[in-house]
Amino acid sequence: MAKEVDPGSSMAALFGSRVRRLRTAAGLTQAELGERTHVVSTRITQIERASGAKPTFELARTLDSALGADSLLVDMWPYVYREAFPDWSRAFMAYSERAVSIREYAAHLVPGLLQTEDYARAILRVGLSLTSEEQLEDRVAARLRRQERLTAPDRPELWVVLDEAVLRRPIGGRAVMREQLARLLEAASEAHITVQVLPFDQGEHDVMGGSLTVLTSPDETEVAYTEGAHYGQLIEEPRDVKRFALSYDRLRAASLPPLMSLDMIRSVMEGNHRGASVPSRSERRRVAQEQLQQSGGWRLRRGGRRHTRRRPRP
Repeated sequence: MAKEVDPGSSMAALFGSRVRRLRTAAGLTQAELGERTHVVSTRITQIERASGAKPTFELARTLDSALGADSLLVDMWPYVYREAFPDWSRAFMAYSERAVSIREYAAHLVPGLLQTEDYARAILRVGLSLTSEEQLEDRVAARLRRQERLTAPDRPELWVVLDEAVLRRPIGGRAVMREQLARLLEAASEAHITVQVLPFDQGEHDVMGGSLTVLTSPDETEVAYTEGAHYGQLIEEPRDVKRFALSYDRLRAASLPPLMSLDMIRSVMEGNHRGASVPSRSERRRVAQEQLQQSGGWRLRRGGRRHTRRRPRP
């Protein structure tokens, strides 16, 4: 008899239970399902028993098609995938999926929501926990799926502050980095996405050494998340979250205005590093004022919303 697994013990167990039930309903043996999905029968056994390696996204999609599951297995796969992450990381992902506003400071890398596929692959390839090319493609697929949130009807307001180092570090080589910088320019043209650059000349600040994300939920509660190379921390205590939100606001204030930030990104993308030198603070204020007058008002945001002040018509 097949070993029974409690489907409530984990998402992998629930996934395996659904595969077994669908396979049985279709009148297929494990060997026959393996032939249809191009894997050995022992792999099907592992999935149904929630033992061994978790199913990849491609395998979940193939199983879904072979069993006529109507996307059930595909929809379950992200939850199976997340079980490999620590509790605080899974909690952060859950908050991110519900957030109406995402404010992020990136110290070293372009945030995952704005990464191109090749940039993401270059980053994920150097992960210490990576064990195979199959696992790499799984991680890339999961990251790209999360980006779908930015085009959904309930898409969040996204405000990203990039340290200048993010632009200067050629992740994946020149071609990959150029495509990534072009993606940043494209994203910043969207009404719900704002990108700023924190230049080197701002010196030290209180978020040095890692990244910071502040998430606002539909009920206006907030959480903060800090992350380094090999650690992360989810902050839910309101007093602490308020302190991190204030730190983020200070970073925004110290950064180049959005249009000047895009000019720097464009200059780096074109390879003209000297041409991307940062103007003085007084020059920034002057240019920001000119941009304010030309655009008819600076975009302000409070509580995840934008307000535009327009010049009166003559």
